[in-house]
Amino acid sequence: MSIHRPLDTRYDTMPYAGCGRSGLKLPPISLGLWHNFGGVDPAENSRAMVWRAFDLGITHFDLANNYGPPPGSAEETFGQILRQDLAPFRDELIISTKAGYLMWPGPYGEWGSRKYLVASLDQSLRRMGMDYVDIFYHHRPDPETPVEETMGALDHIVRSGKALYVGISSYTADQTRQAAKTLKALGTPCLIHQPRYSMFDRWIEGGLLTVLREERIGCIVFSPLAQGLLTDKYLKGIPADSRASKPHGFLKREEITDDKLAKARRLQELAQARGQTLAQMALAWVLRHSEVTSALIGASRREQIDDAVGALKNLNFASEELQSIENILVE
Repeated sequence: MSIHRPLDTRYDTMPYAGCGRSGLKLPPISLGLWHNFGGVDPAENSRAMVWRAFDLGITHFDLANNYGPPPGSAEETFGQILRQDLAPFRDELIISTKAGYLMWPGPYGEWGSRKYLVASLDQSLRRMGMDYVDIFYHHRPDPETPVEETMGALDHIVRSGKALYVGISSYTADQTRQAAKTLKALGTPCLIHQPRYSMFDRWIEGGLLTVLREERIGCIVFSPLAQGLLTDKYLKGIPADSRASKPHGFLKREEITDDKLAKARRLQELAQARGQTLAQMALAWVLRHSEVTSALIGASRREQIDDAVGALKNLNFASEELQSIENILVE
């Protein structure tokens, strides 16, 4: 098996932006391994996508303990790629993982206790063959565990050297403010928040963006393409290799509604007028907020990564374009 040699030009055109109040910079497009990197997926395709991303200057790769399927296998896949290809370049990479969802049976296998979070990260590090991750997230709010315990666990993880930074995911605006206050008091600031955000899912506009700006917390949005609905993939039916066609996919057929498809077709016309694909315009649209540091994309083939990075050629919107998009979305 040949070892991949990254392109010498990988940093020539990719811009990087500061994340919150930290000195860490992230690319505007990051690669998520939620789908298509599990044990059920072709390893060579997964490897080729990571290669291509790094060649394009994407330095941030995002995982979670439960990504697969089966759970844990995406971390194993990435660990293999790291050992085979990227070990000499580890210091050029930002690797994140998360814990919060069900990972093993019994009362200690999910949510936000110190017991679960520390054990889960230890397992993740073993699967990836790493000594530390760059960012470790609490994956979802825990309604039963005190926030002081969960944030205390994140603080402990940083101080133990198992993560350089910590973040949260899917916390509401109020929960984010409380978590940030707790972490600040402990001396380990909240680096970043990872919420779901797209043209079809705009909940973060209801207060979370304001909190992130005021607390100076970075933001990396997941599902900016609404799991493919904001691409041309589903405009002519459900492809055999799509998320919606897979039994383990998170996008269900019933979510591909006539209303969303009609909006996607109209949005595609606007994108074409901008000289972009629908996916590129959707990525540019989420990145228009100064609070959003990066957009986290998924991919099933290398060409989709090329297309996503192509969005960076036109991130500006005229006020008339934004209004036209708004008119389509609110109908």
